[in-house]
Amino acid sequence: MSPQNEFLITPKWVLTLEQEGLLTDHTVVVSDDKITNILPTKTAIERFPKYKRIELNNQMLMPGFINTHGHIAMNLFKGMCDDLPLMTWLEQHIWPAEGKWVSPEFVSDGSKLAISEMLKSGTTCFSDMYFFPEVVADTATNMGMRAICYGPVLDFPTAYASGPDDYIEKILSAHDKFKHHPLIDIGFGPHAPYTVSNEPLMQIRTLANQLDMPIQIHLHETEFEVSEAIEKSGKRPTQRLNELNFWGPDVQAVHVTQVNKDDISIFKENGVHVIHCPESNLKLASGFCPVDTLQASGINVALGTDGAASNNDLDMLGEMHTAALLAKGVAKNASALKALDAVKMATINGAIALGKESEIGSIKVGKQADLISIDFSDISCAPLYDPVSQLVYSSSRYQVDHVWVAGLLQVKNKSLCHVNEAQLIEMAQDWAKKINAK
Repeated sequence: MSPQNEFLITPKWVLTLEQEGLLTDHTVVVSDDKITNILPTKTAIERFPKYKRIELNNQMLMPGFINTHGHIAMNLFKGMCDDLPLMTWLEQHIWPAEGKWVSPEFVSDGSKLAISEMLKSGTTCFSDMYFFPEVVADTATNMGMRAICYGPVLDFPTAYASGPDDYIEKILSAHDKFKHHPLIDIGFGPHAPYTVSNEPLMQIRTLANQLDMPIQIHLHETEFEVSEAIEKSGKRPTQRLNELNFWGPDVQAVHVTQVNKDDISIFKENGVHVIHCPESNLKLASGFCPVDTLQASGINVALGTDGAASNNDLDMLGEMHTAALLAKGVAKNASALKALDAVKMATINGAIALGKESEIGSIKVGKQADLISIDFSDISCAPLYDPVSQLVYSSSRYQVDHVWVAGLLQVKNKSLCHVNEAQLIEMAQDWAKKINAK
């Protein structure tokens, strides 16, 4: 069957994040959902004269951002309870609100809002840990978005499940439904060491091995979490999970603001990936992830926004900017997390963490056409000496001009192609009225 979707993208620069690095006067060839060639522009036009050509003057084409951690339905709680420490925020506000409002309808509407925001700001793949993962997956599928949906597991009941066995059973059901879907993966999301006991963690480990499913867990998010664990058990959470044989290269540890040499050794020995959420950690005063130290130790660090209730946006360009600056301050080294390395954290490192590096995260022949363009014509980017540096230190999400997911155009000239934004905003305001009415 011949391809139905064939086109050429001709920007001023192509940032491949492969060996070729930053190319000029090159064109990316797309056929259906894949990148099929990267050629000098003159050669591409001669070889594919019938292909539609998209010229992006003064723009840089690059891989789409990969947001490796969030709770996207919580967009409907954005700004509801700000300026509070983590446990107060969770126990007195977020968990009660979730108990009252979370439902399949809430998750569907919140996911639509979040996916639209992510697409407009250049995210082409997201990783989510929230209730009703099958609803998140259905919504992502309907909107043409790539997603890894981690069903949460906790020791206590919620609107989603009655206890660990029920959570796990529902995650397995979602996995069965989506296991052959080209855009969706389902994984296990044990919430945190302090909310999940040993037996469910061991069960998750066994099932993940059997079914080749990824795992994502909040870990060492605050100093209190670690000190409380030591007080109760005499062990740091990383050590406790290591003794359960929980760790592996299919595990992503989220936040990781409190680490010592033993923790780092455990991560390295087991191939654990760290997901850095700098803006959420700053807002909740949780601490600082030692990105420079982790990377120097050979640990893969990727980037996530966390949920919009603790960020308060899903803007990976902004997250990348914050991560680059924060890494320098924490390391007391202006060369820590250079611009190109920050871009890799938001793209190929995320693909590696999610086990998707053969499909996404860079511009390479054979990979999925998950692509975005950044418009550098704005006055904020003049003069321009280095597009990569300008991307990290001067650009904003409002410069994302085009977005493709699996070769399908989702954003054109900074506007969503398949979403009615006015209706989404009205829906969000209706939820705010209901939630405020208590």
